[in-house]
Amino acid sequence: MQIPMLLIVLLGFLALAYHLGRARALDAVGGGSGMRKLHSLPSYYGLYVALWVLLPALTILFLWSVLQDVYIVDMVVAQLPQAMQDLPEAQLGLIVNDIRNLASGNIVSGEPSADIRAAADHLLELQGIANMAKTVVVLAFAIIAGTFAWRAINPSMRARNRVEWIVKGLLILSSMVAIMTTIGIVLSVVFESIRFFSKIPFTDFIFGLAWSPQTALRADQVGASGAFGAIPLLVGTLLISFIAMLVAVPIGLMAAIYLSEYAGPKLRGFAKPVLEILAGIPTVVYGFFAALTVAPMIRTLGESVGLEVASESALAAGLVMGIMIIPFVSSLSDDVINAVPQSLRDASYGLGATRSETIRQVILPAALPGIMGGVLLAVSRAIGETMIVVMAAGLSANLTVNPLEAVTTVTVQIVTLLVGDQEFDSAKTLAAFALGLMLFVVTLGLNIIALHIVRKYREQYD
Repeated sequence: MQIPMLLIVLLGFLALAYHLGRARALDAVGGGSGMRKLHSLPSYYGLYVALWVLLPALTILFLWSVLQDVYIVDMVVAQLPQAMQDLPEAQLGLIVNDIRNLASGNIVSGEPSADIRAAADHLLELQGIANMAKTVVVLAFAIIAGTFAWRAINPSMRARNRVEWIVKGLLILSSMVAIMTTIGIVLSVVFESIRFFSKIPFTDFIFGLAWSPQTALRADQVGASGAFGAIPLLVGTLLISFIAMLVAVPIGLMAAIYLSEYAGPKLRGFAKPVLEILAGIPTVVYGFFAALTVAPMIRTLGESVGLEVASESALAAGLVMGIMIIPFVSSLSDDVINAVPQSLRDASYGLGATRSETIRQVILPAALPGIMGGVLLAVSRAIGETMIVVMAAGLSANLTVNPLEAVTTVTVQIVTLLVGDQEFDSAKTLAAFALGLMLFVVTLGLNIIALHIVRKYREQYD
């Protein structure tokens, strides 16, 4: 039985378990008239049995699905001729991939041999047996666990407490999954960065002023070592992000103030959704707009006043990125400003302050922690943007703060480094992880600064 069908069957078992658990609790006290004798409501007894049916079954299903393919492939490889088993790991992996493709009906790399055809048939046979065994084991665990929970029901049983304890455990497990995922991402980046720094000195990466990671595929080729100075990438990232924030923060904040404090209900109901449409436009569309419209326009305007403007410039990318980020600032700021208590406004008006004075001296300071959160989200969005920079600012790692010249960013270089025929353990490929670690540290620093500002002003208005 396939997993979707098995899940449907489990849902049926779940509904039946809920009904049987609830019915047993009522029968134990002589029906609905004796419900007061129960410690908990009858529904909690049904939920208790249903959770005992669901959780063990899902646990077994998850573990089985994760481990099944590994063990089946090992069994198939063990049946291959010894000559195939002794092949290098890369070649053996290609053979296993052909066996999988042949078993699933996909295209293989060449004409399959008799041994590969036999292995594909063996794979299909083992998968059929494993799927049947998985269905039996999962349903058996569901029935056994549900029966155990059903037999344990009695009037004095604290079903509500047990259900709440199980739900609390699930919530803690969900939060732990998010935490462990974050830790795993950080550790994977750190470990690969350590491998990179074993090849390239840390000081050369952090303080280097040239970026040209053109390492050779063979030692006898020219360019066996490149330049891995990250300063040009960091400067380019901050330059484009700064230009974007110069556009997004004032416009977004003023739009939020107008919509929340001045605009009427009809205008607000129309303008806010239209403004938020900008957030739904794909970034590649913004990239086309920047490359085909904004960049030529900036170059034409610059040449008309005697300035030399590159065909791909940081200014073009920053302006378009700022337009893209406006909804992040305006929408969050609007929600935060509306959340300021009306009593603060009324108190300000009662003291004779005008609307503009109330906004400047009362509403904005009270809403500043939330506004800073929105600005921080916008900064993170700007730092992580890739497509607009590729199409409008280019790939040139120039160390400059001139917005009229071409620059590149950290994220663009990460994508560039991971695309190509370079070996994974080469310095060129591992540099992507070092750049990712640097970007993580910069973003973490921005979060710490913003958190400090939020806490400082929150203490004044709590």
